Amino acid sequence: MHTEPRNTAAVQAALSGDLGAWDAIVDQWLPTLLQWARRLGGSGIDAEDVTQEVLETAWRRLDSVHNASVFEAWLFGITRRMVAKHRRRAWLRRWIPGLDPVDMAHADPPDVSRTELSRRVQQVLDQLSTAHREVLVLCDMEERTSAEVSVLLGIPHATVRSRLRVARERFRVEAASVLVFQELLEEDRP
Repeated sequence: MHTEPRNTAAVQAALSGDLGAWDAIVDQWLPTLLQWARRLGGSGIDAEDVTQEVLETAWRRLDSVHNASVFEAWLFGITRRMVAKHRRRAWLRRWIPGLDPVDMAHADPPDVSRTELSRRVQQVLDQLSTAHREVLVLCDMEERTSAEVSVLLGIPHATVRSRLRVARERFRVEAASVLVFQELLEEDRP
């Protein structure tokens, strides 16, 4: 959940050449990056691996950021691309003989337990397109304004509102079907 603007002092220091500022950036952004990776990537990817790759990429390309005020959007862009890459890999791994997609879907470490509700929400999010999942996660789960999301995604404000409307409707439809399916499974159990 995003409630206040981030302190950009560490980013500004890193952009000015202070190598020690990177630790402060990691401390500040790690929880958000992990949350983005989990919510956008779903259960088929390893969110910790995605987050690690995002941080590595950000470190290597930090010199391409010219203003600390765009750092969040820049970091979200890297996260989007890494999540997409990992989702493509996860899709491909389902077709490699000997790898069980069910086992891969539950590869999270034991300390990352999810409640039944959060598992179902993620299951529904996985059914949405990437564009719809992104706006729904950023607007409704992180409580960002559509103007903030517009900047993060680099798309017009009206497009964010339109995608959000469609995403909410698709989420409702998918959630209803998941609940019906879950109830049917529970009825069939002895």
